[in-house]
Amino acid sequence: MDETYHGKVATPRDINTRGQAFTKKGRSGPSNKRAIIALVERGGRVRTFHAEHADQSTVTKIVNENLDRESKLFTDESRLYTRIADHVAEHDTVRHSSGEYVRGEVHTNTVESYFSVFKRGMRGTYQHCKEKHLHRYLAEFDFRHNNRVALGVNDHARADQALSGIVGKRLTYRATHS
Repeated sequence: MDETYHGKVATPRDINTRGQAFTKKGRSGPSNKRAIIALVERGGRVRTFHAEHADQSTVTKIVNENLDRESKLFTDESRLYTRIADHVAEHDTVRHSSGEYVRGEVHTNTVESYFSVFKRGMRGTYQHCKEKHLHRYLAEFDFRHNNRVALGVNDHARADQALSGIVGKRLTYRATHS
């Protein structure tokens, strides 16, 4: 599990979640950027969430609603994850601040790789994304990740699955009144 921040929020704030003014214009924190929280299974699926605020209560709610209590959870040392241990069987962290990125099976490289692909796609392909549509872009990248060749899904199966989502739906133009 990890979080990232992407793009500017629709309504910027001038104080952070602790009630302090933003000082470094985002160089040392997520000032006025959209929070994205992701859960990634090793070698498996991903779920992402656009959160209005990345805080402990939001993270705890996501963990409670999406993870089994028997899960092992690996995170970085962010304060967002300090109270997660009560909600999963095992919680380990890596300490990026002291140069630790991998300790045995404990790392966040899988989720950071997902964020890298997401950000590269957002910058290189889509370029503009309003905050109200961010969840749709996240859903697309989740679909791509969850239906990749490494999970045994070939191009034909992926296309069939994508097209099955349109069954019973119809794209229409709104009636305009003159």
